[in-house]
Amino acid sequence: MKQLTLDGVVSQLSDGMTIGIGGWGSRRKPMALLSAVVRSGVRDLTVVSFGGPDVGVLCATGQATKVVHAFVSLDTIAVDPHFAAAREQQRVDTEELDEAMLVAGLRAAGRNLPFEATRAGLDSDAVTRNPRLRTITSPYDDGDVLLAMPAIHLDLALLHLHRADARGNAQLLGLSPYFDDLLARAAKRVIVSAEEIVPTAELTRDKPVQSLLLNRTEVTYVVEAPGGAGFTSCEPSYPRDEARQRDYVAAATSPEAFNTWQRTNWHEAGARS
Repeated sequence: MKQLTLDGVVSQLSDGMTIGIGGWGSRRKPMALLSAVVRSGVRDLTVVSFGGPDVGVLCATGQATKVVHAFVSLDTIAVDPHFAAAREQQRVDTEELDEAMLVAGLRAAGRNLPFEATRAGLDSDAVTRNPRLRTITSPYDDGDVLLAMPAIHLDLALLHLHRADARGNAQLLGLSPYFDDLLARAAKRVIVSAEEIVPTAELTRDKPVQSLLLNRTEVTYVVEAPGGAGFTSCEPSYPRDEARQRDYVAAATSPEAFNTWQRTNWHEAGARS
């Protein structure tokens, strides 16, 4: 049995962690798990994400010290305003990567390799402005110069999927797996929230085995959290709630507005657990 409550998630968190957060932009973000991170009060976090409001929230609360990202977008709103403000005011360090570079770093960590050789990002500003990135010359006759994208190791990955069983097998019912499997394999521990926890046999009763995005060896804990990605989308279960997303954006106008937004939305997330 690997089930946790949202309150139980808090005990898995500590200051200084590197946390990978699943989903993409404002799609299938683990917002209920994120509420536990906020309630825990942990600080000095490095957040690795194909970012959306997860990044914005942790910048607004001051819990994120560094963000490693490919983008931080709300899809219908180009850039998360909470993240933009934190970056402009230099309240957070950022490491901006090409999307393929971020994939390569997570894949290297998942394969227990120090780096992955890739052509992605070569000669781009993402490389020329980041002294942590180095190139490597192919040892074969081609002599190609490639980027040696260093592994991105995570202490913890937080993910949201549609269904899971109590053993940790987790299922995607939507069309795109995004990069959740890469985040899981790059992490020491993985917590998955799911719209529902079902008996194992139910997972494949009406869906193919290929819909099982994560198996129990890759998942540390599961949390039942219906609506746990809201206000981001979790298709086909529910679309993005544009009105609630606009409320989140409006909360970037002042600390008081954000505190009001938090009281309403985290209460709702906790009530669903």
